[in-house]
Amino acid sequence: MRILLVEDDDRFADALTVALRRQGFDVCRASTAAAALSAPEPDLVLLDLGLPDLDGIEVCRRLRGGDVAIIAITARGEERDRVIGLRSGADDYLVKPFGIAELSARIDAVMRRVRPAARPVVTVRGVRVDPARRRVTTAEGAEITLTRKEFELLAALTREPGVVVPRDRLLAEVWHSTWPGGRRTLDVHMATLRAKLGDPGIVQTVHGVGYRLAVGAAPAAGAAPAAPGGSGRPGKDA
Repeated sequence: MRILLVEDDDRFADALTVALRRQGFDVCRASTAAAALSAPEPDLVLLDLGLPDLDGIEVCRRLRGGDVAIIAITARGEERDRVIGLRSGADDYLVKPFGIAELSARIDAVMRRVRPAARPVVTVRGVRVDPARRRVTTAEGAEITLTRKEFELLAALTREPGVVVPRDRLLAEVWHSTWPGGRRTLDVHMATLRAKLGDPGIVQTVHGVGYRLAVGAAPAAGAAPAAPGGSGRPGKDA
């Protein structure tokens, strides 16, 4: 995905460009409003509102004429500034400083709203997750009732089955915050989600990192788990 970073602070722009490229984004940078308005149209613009040659609000209004998503990135944290930024056409508003996990989650959320794509139904260990219809059902077709947060957590994991999703990214995407105290809330919601799904192994914990959705079938009932790195046979002290 092509991102245009419009930022006049060289140090901040360089660090953010490196971080975004590590996330797999194609990033180009403009340090002035004039350069931003003449640049080839990207998929998304990260727009600083404090530009040297033209107010970022006006730049946002002009960019809004194209088919481009815009996230305003600024040090202006007052509610009045956020409202003006959003009313000028920005799809989201992020106040400095922020973490790359939160920014990445905001980018994902904005692009899903701006350019929605058909999300496939995912079936894991007999549980069927339909993101488009926001339905979760068992193999027998019985509906599993989840709260909005529980469903959003499960949907976030189904986008990349088997891939670890960091806690901070889940917090940013579902709660729109990376406050460290929110990790306890995340863990409680995840425990409740597992209980409702009826198979705790569907959502796996990667300690110190985050969670991932299991891939493959559930172990057969009564089967003994294999020893780590071994054949699964009991040792002589068993």
